[in-house]
Amino acid sequence: MFSTYLLAREAVMPEGLSTRCGRLDARRFAVYRNNVGVGLTRALERRYPLVMRLVGEDFFRGMARAYVDVERPTSPVLLTYGSGFPAFVAGFEPARSVPYLSDIARLEDAMASAFHSRDAGLLTMDALAAVPPERLGTARLTPHPAARLVSSAFPIGTIFANHQAEPVRPVEHWVAEAVLITRPDIRCELTVLPAWDVAFAAALLNGAPLGEAAMAAADEPTFDFGRALTALIRLGAFSDDAPIIKENDDA
Repeated sequence: MFSTYLLAREAVMPEGLSTRCGRLDARRFAVYRNNVGVGLTRALERRYPLVMRLVGEDFFRGMARAYVDVERPTSPVLLTYGSGFPAFVAGFEPARSVPYLSDIARLEDAMASAFHSRDAGLLTMDALAAVPPERLGTARLTPHPAARLVSSAFPIGTIFANHQAEPVRPVEHWVAEAVLITRPDIRCELTVLPAWDVAFAAALLNGAPLGEAAMAAADEPTFDFGRALTALIRLGAFSDDAPIIKENDDA
């Protein structure tokens, strides 16, 4: 395939390719090939700006080019390119000295995905209040198309937040964090969830009914069902795309 020649840095020119004059021009093809690689690398720079900032431009571009060499685009839309980059970073040996780097990449990938997801109306507290109390346990909330939950053994939400202003503040507490990404308006918002709410939020975003999600957090002594549910709704984690109670739900 033509793309194979474009993305392999050492590949020879494909057979049958020539200039308008019928002459082979390996140098011109090499320039074109390099431009393709540069374009894909820049797409990664736009998708993962904090990753690049953490390791520096030169290191990032070398890592990105190594990724480009093995990961071909599957769509002509460059906005979709690079979703496999976090996994690549996790296995990139020179990046092992920054153990949280792949999780920062996962966070930025989730933000890009959330930003470009489809629009939907937000679930309101009034809609939830209309559910009969006896049916609340079987109610299912529909995750908003932009809602994402990224969990890490590192304080990725704090690292991200601390790099949004100058000077960059140091991270005081290196603890695990789970970050909820929502898009209540046109801009993505990041919220570090309390540790005791993470299991509950994850269960709801995976489609569990409210009662089952509450049981997932039952071992958390500080978990408060009403407070956690209210916070998630106000953050815009759920949409009004589907009814909360379906006809075949158990009463």
